Amino acid sequence: MFVFTLLFGIVFYDIIGFNSIDEICGMLLLILFARNMFKEKDWPINKFFFTTICVFLFYTVYSFYIGSNTKKAIFMDLIIQMKPYLAFFCIYQMMPQFDENQKKTLKDLCLVLWCIFLPIGLYGFLDIRIFNRIMGHPSCYAAIVTALSLTYLYCGNYSKKEKTIFLIMLFVGIASGRSKFYGFYALSIFMVFYLGKIENLKFDFKNTTALLLLIAAMAFVAREKLDLYFVQGLSETESEEKDLLARFVLYATSFKLLADYVPFGTGLASFGTHASGVYYSNIYTKYGIDSVWGLSKSFNKFIADTYYPSLAQFGIMGVILFFLFWVYIILKSIRNSQITQDSKLFTITCLIIGYLLIENIADASFTSNRGLFMMMFLGLVAANQKAEAKRIIQTTQIQGIKND
Repeated sequence: MFVFTLLFGIVFYDIIGFNSIDEICGMLLLILFARNMFKEKDWPINKFFFTTICVFLFYTVYSFYIGSNTKKAIFMDLIIQMKPYLAFFCIYQMMPQFDENQKKTLKDLCLVLWCIFLPIGLYGFLDIRIFNRIMGHPSCYAAIVTALSLTYLYCGNYSKKEKTIFLIMLFVGIASGRSKFYGFYALSIFMVFYLGKIENLKFDFKNTTALLLLIAAMAFVAREKLDLYFVQGLSETESEEKDLLARFVLYATSFKLLADYVPFGTGLASFGTHASGVYYSNIYTKYGIDSVWGLSKSFNKFIADTYYPSLAQFGIMGVILFFLFWVYIILKSIRNSQITQDSKLFTITCLIIGYLLIENIADASFTSNRGLFMMMFLGLVAANQKAEAKRIIQTTQIQGIKND
């Protein structure tokens, strides 16, 4: 399942052009999850998973209550919004483990695929248009390189040699020319060679300073995008400027929606999502952006072009819950890393989360095929960490009993 999603949900997704692969992968994952649940007599379910389901159920009822869109639209958006969370929790609940042979096979596969795509990246340094001709967009190439590099790092022993190979593999993605990728590459160097060391995994002045410098470096390489989406988006702009960039308008309007619909937002299928475009939401007309190129009823191609503006659907409360989700996973990973004294899985956890958070600034990666794979990957890493920490705790307890 993991290899199938990697190959057809990431590597060959844009080349093949079959856009329903991620839905197929998600359905297969749910079938595996249901099979696993029925095998257990007590039907165990993770409390965090249950809480997440309850949150989405609340927003569904809330959306029906305020009439955010048609029932069909609300259900469509519910499925799309829940997809990445289901991918994470289904894997996390099943607690899969790869043996050494499987990891070696997967590691070799990643190297072979990377070598196949390497000439495209090298040519991309000379002519970036090659990415558009082969896979539709440079960001697609960056996603392939990221997925292969992270999977290689996961399957290895986290030696200095493998860390170096990981960064070399990742470096080719710079050819995509995406400022988001530059920021992710800076994060990768920081995590692998500094914070990825278990002895550095603590909150102190030194680490805080290093983290602030990293954030400053990432903000510097993405300064133009940040200025456009967040600084200019809060200021008054001429109407003709809005027509230049749909994404700019989505960000500007999302701040207004967060202020106007406190605390639970405009509801599902109402703003910045695929469903809100297919079943055209009245929010676009109400806020006067239905005439913007790419956001109109007749041409809505860019309505779901980025992720963060869509959080306006969930309001201030939803924004808080969204970021608390990531904080919870990171804190859980830190605790397990301190038990296992192994920094590899913590590093990969932070890199996957960092990738998604950075990508979502100018792309709806979280609810796309990339988000599905990355959340599956995150669930796998979190499950491995939990299993290893549990094993060590049980071993320690047994040893303590023997000593007594």
